Amino acid sequence: MTPRTILAMGGGGFTMEPGNPVLDDFILGLAGRMVPRILFLPTAGGDPSEQITRFRATFGDKQCEPTVLSLFRLADVRRPLRELVLSQDIVYVGGGSMRNLLAIWRVHELDTILREAWHRGVVLAGLSAGAMCWFQGGVTTSSGRPEPTPGLGFLPGSLSVHADSEPARRPVLHAAIRAGSLPPGYVADDGAGLLFRGTRLDRAVASRPDARCARVERVGDEVVETPIIPDVLPHADGAPRAAPDDIQEFRRARYGSLSR
Repeated sequence: MTPRTILAMGGGGFTMEPGNPVLDDFILGLAGRMVPRILFLPTAGGDPSEQITRFRATFGDKQCEPTVLSLFRLADVRRPLRELVLSQDIVYVGGGSMRNLLAIWRVHELDTILREAWHRGVVLAGLSAGAMCWFQGGVTTSSGRPEPTPGLGFLPGSLSVHADSEPARRPVLHAAIRAGSLPPGYVADDGAGLLFRGTRLDRAVASRPDARCARVERVGDEVVETPIIPDVLPHADGAPRAAPDDIQEFRRARYGSLSR
């Protein structure tokens, strides 16, 4: 059985880096199967058609069995949720609103089902809200401005995502850790992922050389970041890439400027 595994990404994957598949390919490799079954949960974004279309286009061309679970379109789901989730090798959670994600999951008892799946060896992966949700807490922008919020608590500690493209989250994380409203944890750039085996950090990985992550802890009255150097995942040609055009375009569309 696959050990309990979670890959928490600060950003990236097919929704942000469609021309840079290494994180998505890495996720498929975590299942330890030639043709893994992968379930996409786009709940945090409100099950948008654009995310679902990108998932199907990306994973439909890979050696896997892709499925989408839309909690907003349950009339289209022909199997009980527990049966569907437990039959997968990987559950991949998209980005959006962390608070909305958790609220909707709890209504459908999907939080309980996902914990059971994780304990049974189903790989859990996600980016942005889909990464922070596994921790005790994170820094969300669900209400517009960055705020600390609780998560599911599968993993100890906290996580703040988009560290390079949304710098306003970082001081909120520091203040929350200093005040004790969030436990010590991590920050991760777009393109960086933290791989946990059980509840312990196993390694960090990245889709490009400039993606970074760090451990964030309180030392006395100060909050200190200790860099974690990711392993840059190789591309098909064997060479790592600089920040891809896809992620640059994503940042321009979302923030209007790359100077943030």
